[in-house]
Parts: sequence; C-alpha cells; structure tokens
Amino acid sequence: MSLQFKSALIVFAFVTLGWRPSCLAQSPQPAPPPEQHDPERPAISTDSTTPPSPPLPGSITGTVVDQSGAVVTGGHVKLTGDNQSLNQEILSGTNGEFSFANIPPGGFHLTVSSPGFAPQTSSGTLHSGEMFLVPQIALTVAATLSEVDVGLSRIDVAEEQIKVEEKQRVLGIVPNFYVSYIPNAVPLTPRQKFKLAWKTSVDPVTFLIVGASAGVEQAQNHFNGYGQGTEGYAKRFGAGYADTVSGTFIGGAILPSLLKQDPRFFYKATGSFRVRFLYALAASVVCKGDNGHWQPNYSNVLGNLASGGISNLYYPDQDRNGAGLTFENGAIGIASGAVANLLQEFVIQKLTPKAPPTNPAKP
Repeated sequence: MSLQFKSALIVFAFVTLGWRPSCLAQSPQPAPPPEQHDPERPAISTDSTTPPSPPLPGSITGTVVDQSGAVVTGGHVKLTGDNQSLNQEILSGTNGEFSFANIPPGGFHLTVSSPGFAPQTSSGTLHSGEMFLVPQIALTVAATLSEVDVGLSRIDVAEEQIKVEEKQRVLGIVPNFYVSYIPNAVPLTPRQKFKLAWKTSVDPVTFLIVGASAGVEQAQNHFNGYGQGTEGYAKRFGAGYADTVSGTFIGGAILPSLLKQDPRFFYKATGSFRVRFLYALAASVVCKGDNGHWQPNYSNVLGNLASGGISNLYYPDQDRNGAGLTFENGAIGIASGAVANLLQEFVIQKLTPKAPPTNPAKP
C-alpha cells in the first residue's frame, strides 16, 4: 500500500508541475497588424495645439449733449478707424444716443458735429467682441461763424446760442437769460429778442420775485395810496409786474429791434479788476450793436425812461410826480442795471451751474 501510495504521489507531482507553467506563464500576445490608411478617411491629427479663434466684431455706442447737459438730437457722428475701410456715419437719436454695430477690432476715431456747435472728436481702441461705451461727448457752442459748417444760417446759430442762455439760472433757480458768455455771439433777430423777453416775463421765478417785492412794499406801507389788505397787495403786485414787463419788453425787445442793438450783457472775464469793473459799469450805457460794434446803449436808457413814464398811469396819485417820477425811475433803472452788471462780471457766473465754459472776450 505504501509503495502504491508513493507511486501515486510521484504521478500527482509530475502532473501538477506540468500544469502550473501552462497556467501561470504569460503567453505572448500577437502584435497588432499595422493600421492600414484609408485614403477616403481623413487622418486624425495628434497635435493638441488649438488654433486661435478669429477676432469678433464689436459695437461702439455713446451720447451727444450740449454744454448744459441737454441731449443733442440729429448730431452728425462720423466713425473712422486705423483700417481705412472703416468709414461710417450716423445721426444721434432723440435721446442723443448713437450706436455702430459689427465694427472690427482696432483703433477708431469719432468726429461729432451739429449746427451751431464746434466739432468734437473722440478716439479709442475696440477689442474683440467688446461693447465699447464712449464717454459722453459735450458739444460747445461755436465761438465764431468760422467754426460753423458752410451754409448754416446766422439765425440757426443764434437759436442754438439762445437755447444755452435759456438754461442759465443763478443757483439753478433765478433766470439769467440776458447774459452771453460767448464774446462773439451772433446778433439776435427781432423775433428772437421778443421771444427772450417773453420767456423772462412769464418765468415762474419772475412772479415770485415780484410777489416778494410787493410784500416788502406793503409791510413798509410804500405807495400807501394802494391801501392794505389783499386789495393793497394785489395793486402793488400788479404795479411791480407791470414795471417788470414794460421794462423787459421796451428795453429788451422793442427798442433793440428798432435800433438794431443787442440787449444782452457780454461777460468779459479777462483783464485787471479795474478794467472789468469799469467795463461792467459802462455796459449799462454802452452796448454792442447788431453790426458787432460798441455804441451808446439807447435801448437801455430810453427803455428805463419809457418804463418810468408808463408807471405814472397806475401808481397812486400822490406818488405820481410827472417828469420827476419818470426820470427818477429811469435813473434807478440805469443804476440797478450797473449794479447787476457788476454782479454778473464778478459773482453770478460762479453761481450759475449751467453757465457754459467762458471764452474770454478780446480786448
């Protein structure tokens, strides 16, 4: 039994040794056949580098305003670029905005113009796919006609300048329409002179000032023939407003139209204090004619006298002093005009938020 057992063990050992190599040894894998290139199949590139994407077009937008910050409608905006093929033009919309779309990246230049204004330029660089917002473009009123497009009428230029003046308010409240910060402003037509006088007369602040003055007169019992109470105040208010309207229209519209004189005060801004002081005082009796030459201010002097004479029609009997009251009121008007001019030259310009940048007057 032992011999048979040993023989069986020997046979088992040989069988086992013969099986283990075939199970544990790694049989060599056959090499894959070389890939056959199909001419109809595109080759796949193994290069991982991504080609740069092409530059994307962008847009350019902005807003056109005037010196006071009001939007300018119909402003001519011209776009040019470093690429000479870039040349586009557009008009600003009702909100003053303009926009150029599908603009290739690169440097660009904008030229903005509008009747009555000096051209303005702006430049920048547009990047790929960028929505470029141009800083607000503020147009300044043309100082001289040489800065205005050929063919633009003087009336149109004057109208643009008046629009700027009608936005001038002391402390942003009190109207300051009869001052020009443009030394070479275009003369006004008669229609424009009457329009400016009307706008001044019906301005709400004018009513407030007249009302306050009437209240002071009543408190001091000035013109006591009017009495007191509501009726007395109404009479004082009516007389004060009549003085304002008659003085504004006669001295600021009627006579300037007939005598061809400019009713506005022209801010000087330059020179010594003495020169500017004398200039402001003289402006109450000297004015600029529609021909551009300085001349005696007949409109202001005669306007004050005429207004003083008309006041005799509605002031109380005891305060009507005939020629005396007329000349007294006329002198007061001239003197108050001189004081107002001094304030205009040295103080009020600094207190007028929407006063345009000054163009110094030529000596």
